[in-house]
Amino acid sequence: MLLKENIPLKYVFGKIKYEVLLIAVYTLFIVLLHDQFNLRDMAIPLSVPMIMGTVISLLLAFRSNQAYDRWWEARTIWGAIVNDSRSLTRQILSFMDDQYKTEEIVNFRERMVRRQIAWCYALSQTLRGLDAKEGLEKHLSKREIAFVSRYANIPMALLELHARDLNYALKQEWLNTYQQVEIDRTLSRLCDAMGKCERIKNTVFPATYSLYIHFSMNFFILLLPFALIEDFGILEIPMVVSIAASFLLIEKMAIHLQDPFDNKPTDTPMTAISRNIEKDLKQMLNDHHLPESAAVYKYYVM
Repeated sequence: MLLKENIPLKYVFGKIKYEVLLIAVYTLFIVLLHDQFNLRDMAIPLSVPMIMGTVISLLLAFRSNQAYDRWWEARTIWGAIVNDSRSLTRQILSFMDDQYKTEEIVNFRERMVRRQIAWCYALSQTLRGLDAKEGLEKHLSKREIAFVSRYANIPMALLELHARDLNYALKQEWLNTYQQVEIDRTLSRLCDAMGKCERIKNTVFPATYSLYIHFSMNFFILLLPFALIEDFGILEIPMVVSIAASFLLIEKMAIHLQDPFDNKPTDTPMTAISRNIEKDLKQMLNDHHLPESAAVYKYYVM
């Protein structure tokens, strides 16, 4: 996720530097062609690109809103994951109160909580297309790692272990039926959140819509020098470049926001959120070996 401050211009304009250079060369060519051969018939009415620009602006605004909605939905889902992870830990710790606290129950509670931490990290890695098993040895036993390694979907395997342990706790009468149902509801919400993230990840933005906007915008940029050439001459080069850059930046912004799980600076900060979840859950366990604060890469956090 990009931070409010310290976003370098190199990052912003680096996304469109080749397009801007090509547009500048193209506009210079039109100016030279007009001046050298005195081609007055090259000019077109300014109203033509103005109408096109207005339509394209509306389309870009709609696309940007849709892209931001996808990004915000992803952030909202991870906000729910934070809440449900805390709720799951609170339920496990409070339902198995002190009067029943044997060593086996203590180990059980700690195992469930640490597995939930692992689930958050595994889900973030999976959504970014990275190795979901990386780093799990910090939170899982060798037996648990061997179990989840048989699955293609590591977060789903961890939820299955949660469910099996919950059933075992019910049979051992560490939990009553009501408590088991409440914890199972929390697990179901976590599973729903995972499914929503996978839906966003696997549902691509309509390619035909993106292609239409991109084609229309390029056509608008091609026409723009012909509309400004009579009135501005050589000064149309910076004008065309600045107008084109504005449209290109909005398009690039929408492209990056529409995929919030692509392991880019504009991502939903899943690793930072998972680290905060780990910190909260460990404190609830009275574990003082807390993770370091989220790494900030100058102008973004992952």
